[in-house]
Amino acid sequence: MAETKAKSSGLTDISVEEKLRTLYKLQKVSSEVDKIRTLRGELPLEVQDLEDEIVGLETRINKFKEEVSSLERNIATKKNEIVEAEGLIAKYKDQQNNVRNNREYDSLSKEIEYQTLEIELCDKRIREFTQQIKDKKEVISESQAIFDDRSKDLDDKKAELNEIVNDTQKEENELLSNATKYEEVIEERLLSAFHKIRKNARNGLAVVMVERDACGGCFNKIPPQRQLDIKSRKKIIVCEYCGRILVDDDILELRPAEE
Repeated sequence: MAETKAKSSGLTDISVEEKLRTLYKLQKVSSEVDKIRTLRGELPLEVQDLEDEIVGLETRINKFKEEVSSLERNIATKKNEIVEAEGLIAKYKDQQNNVRNNREYDSLSKEIEYQTLEIELCDKRIREFTQQIKDKKEVISESQAIFDDRSKDLDDKKAELNEIVNDTQKEENELLSNATKYEEVIEERLLSAFHKIRKNARNGLAVVMVERDACGGCFNKIPPQRQLDIKSRKKIIVCEYCGRILVDDDILELRPAEE
């Protein structure tokens, strides 16, 4: 608790000029981090999208393979039913040779006719299942081709991303470490405003210099008296047009008294 109070007290001891200088340093570091992340571009999102698509394709392929296996089992079942029906037909025909009257003969004839229809129905089902298997295997083949293409794309994108990350990660970590140091000495209210402005600014600039008598963010003209106020560094001044924090172009140079 005492440490927190000490830190809070330290923040209030920092002059407005030092706050502006620290904010500008934080902006420069944040902009460098933005450049690195822009270099990576959309690659992380592209990698994630490809990974999601590949998972979806894999699920689709496995689903159709399971359906093919189920249809093949159904075909095997129908073939066994045909064998059983053919056995019964042979049995009934043999029994017809030993019947004692027309009623028994007709009854056996009906059984033979029923089993014949069962065989025809099984043949029909087998043809339907066979066509379904053919259709599903075509879908599997097409999906597998897409899966292979996407997997290759994913490998290429990952390799490209890893190369960029390896080249820039050390620099980014150092920049983020510096940013953390700057943030630690900026009061919470001001730091929150800084991040809010950065988030709403298209180019991520929350702190900008006055350049050629204009705001370095939106390029609107700044009145001479306001420029003098900015140069005095006695208070934090924001652009009345874009809301960015304004600093003079000598902000990083120490005044004689500070040297």
